[in-house]
Amino acid sequence: MTYYGSLSARGSMTPEMSKMLPFVTDRTPARHLNRSLDLGHSKAYYNPASKSVYNRYSVGDWGYSNNTHYNLSDKERAHGERLRADAWRTIKETDARTRNRQNDVTKRLGERVYDIAYMKGELNTEINQMATEIENLKEYRRTLEKALGDTANPLHVAEECLMHREKRRGIDLVNDHVEKSLIKEVEIIKKCQNKMQHCLQKAMAQIKVDRAAQHSLEVDSKDKHHAQGLDDRMQQLRNSSGGIGYFPSIENVDNTITIPESWGRYTQQNIARSQKERAASARLRGEIDALLRACASEMWNIYNNVNTSFNTRIHETTDARNTLQAHLQRTVQEILDMERNIQQLRKAIQDKENPMKVAQTRLDERTRRINVEVCHDPVMKSLKNEVGEIRDSITMLKRSLKASEISLARLLKTKAVLEHDIGVKENSLKLDSKSCMGMRKGFPMDPKVGPVFQMVPGSY
Repeated sequence: MTYYGSLSARGSMTPEMSKMLPFVTDRTPARHLNRSLDLGHSKAYYNPASKSVYNRYSVGDWGYSNNTHYNLSDKERAHGERLRADAWRTIKETDARTRNRQNDVTKRLGERVYDIAYMKGELNTEINQMATEIENLKEYRRTLEKALGDTANPLHVAEECLMHREKRRGIDLVNDHVEKSLIKEVEIIKKCQNKMQHCLQKAMAQIKVDRAAQHSLEVDSKDKHHAQGLDDRMQQLRNSSGGIGYFPSIENVDNTITIPESWGRYTQQNIARSQKERAASARLRGEIDALLRACASEMWNIYNNVNTSFNTRIHETTDARNTLQAHLQRTVQEILDMERNIQQLRKAIQDKENPMKVAQTRLDERTRRINVEVCHDPVMKSLKNEVGEIRDSITMLKRSLKASEISLARLLKTKAVLEHDIGVKENSLKLDSKSCMGMRKGFPMDPKVGPVFQMVPGSY
């Protein structure tokens, strides 16, 4: 029997081909025929010569085993002959089918190469025509870009003013008219920037579209040039050519993204798009000029409004600071008076110590009287009353001292609040008058950069 997967047959095959053939490793007849060759059972016989017992098969088992092997050989040979005949027919059929298929593929490759060459020629013609349409709108684009760049400086100043005013402290963090005006200024500048950007996009649209269309044509032409070279090389490939090899499971890889209809339609759409995008740029000039004048005038007006709001707020903050300073001076004077009052109260309390000692000493000494002299006389009553009165006086003085000390603490706290509020106002004045107005001394634009800010009224 011939086994396609035998070691001798596999020795002359490539590794890829050998993986496709069956490999038979178990050549045991019993396993191959799915039946047991246990043809009999041995029996024990006594050998008087060696005086031992041996296991022996019978003559019938021996003959049955031989016949079984003969039949197995006949059956396997017949099976092998049928397989060889089937294999020969398969070889002839597959050889003819493979050769016909290869010839058909070669012919189709030739037709594909012709189609690609035609489309590539059309693309190259359109690319040359599109190349003359690219340079028409660049001057207006540069002008509008300069005008847009001029708005960056006033926007930066307005945002810096908002950031500086975020450094205000405490109660001065007010959403005042200055802050609202600055926010409005930022919004107006950004709105003008958006309008300019939109107009710039419109001005650049034709250049962008032309370049995009040209790029699509170039990419398509480049892809077709690559595909033409590849398919032309594949058309010339033969069985005897070098560089051919096995690529397992490559037939299962499908990386195609188009079909012949969509392939042709894609190129036609690229050509039609290029032909369509060659003609619309002159009508934007009036729109650009009007937009630049309107933005410059609007930005100038809000700039003056913000400066007016700043001056008003600086005046209000200065008045509030001066008033707080006047209150602080009066509070400091009251603190000095209260400190003198506390000193007087403490001295009064201290002055009550010796009278208390005298009265208590008298009472202590009179406790040493003896016998009938230990009398609760008027002197004893007066001494006790004197001690009570002095103690009540000290209590009243201490109560007044405590109230004065509390008042002094509140006055000191009020002084600290006033000083803090004055510091807050001073900080706000510094931010508004120096940090912000210092940047807003002039309209923060460079009139030499672009024509937009040369179109505004005479204030510019």
